[in-house]
Amino acid sequence: MTRLTEARGAELFEASKNWGRWGADDERGALNLLTPERVARATALVRSGTVVSCGRELPVAPAADNPTPALHYMVMAGDLARGPGLQVSADFVGVSFHGMAVSHIDALCHVFVDGQMYNGYPASDVTSLGAKRNSIAAAFGGIVGRGVFLDIPRLRGVEWLEPGDAVTPDELDSACRARSVAVEPGDIVLVGTGRDARRAAFGPWNPNDPGLAGLDPECIPWLHERDLSVLGSDGVSDVLPANPHAWPIPVHQCLLVGMGVHLLDNLRLDRLATACAAAARWEFLFVVLPLQIGGGTGSPVNPVAML
Repeated sequence: MTRLTEARGAELFEASKNWGRWGADDERGALNLLTPERVARATALVRSGTVVSCGRELPVAPAADNPTPALHYMVMAGDLARGPGLQVSADFVGVSFHGMAVSHIDALCHVFVDGQMYNGYPASDVTSLGAKRNSIAAAFGGIVGRGVFLDIPRLRGVEWLEPGDAVTPDELDSACRARSVAVEPGDIVLVGTGRDARRAAFGPWNPNDPGLAGLDPECIPWLHERDLSVLGSDGVSDVLPANPHAWPIPVHQCLLVGMGVHLLDNLRLDRLATACAAAARWEFLFVVLPLQIGGGTGSPVNPVAML
């Protein structure tokens, strides 16, 4: 992996900024690229009708990669249903979704650089009551577009990438060529690292040490040039452990803050890899429906690919 210096981090950030591109008051960022025309074209990619979930099961058990498990408990249960009248079951769910275990989308207010978030809004606009700017409300209407899956383990001929491995821009190009697919403006790009296969083989591990596979920071210009709308991964897109300086997670910092690109973290992509290989297709209709959390810094999600 390229050893990122602070100077190079700042250079990547400035070179990829989209501030003002869609107006001084914009809060949607690259979601503006998902025009009705592009969405309509994406719907034509549904051919077999195969639907693949790319979300993980809500992680309620503590693990090395899940130190703050989601809460799920029963409010009413069928084993206590008695007597006449309505008999029901009901439950409660609570989740701290940012982290390394829950499939979620990051809103543009999730990360700051030098006290600012996307489009130059101050970090102070995210208050103890929620975000006044750049919240997940920008995606309340849903995210629908052409998805492109880049399966890096398949490209390398391995089952998974090891923690700390970095995907290079040349590998992104090679993955596109190998599957005869090109990333076009407005696409939702998903990068697989084989995290689920490795977890199935070895169990959970600490994502901060030994780390997670992700994109080399030098992939940031590649992503910027292709003008994607959303980036997703079975990790968190950044290579971990984080850099020990002002650019700890440069993909998050440059895409969320600079480019205005929403990020999908901790997706489950092994089922998609199997479906794409079986269909010999690596493009599909992709749908993400965030919860309508007012002022939210993101949302848990269960995105689906439709082939």
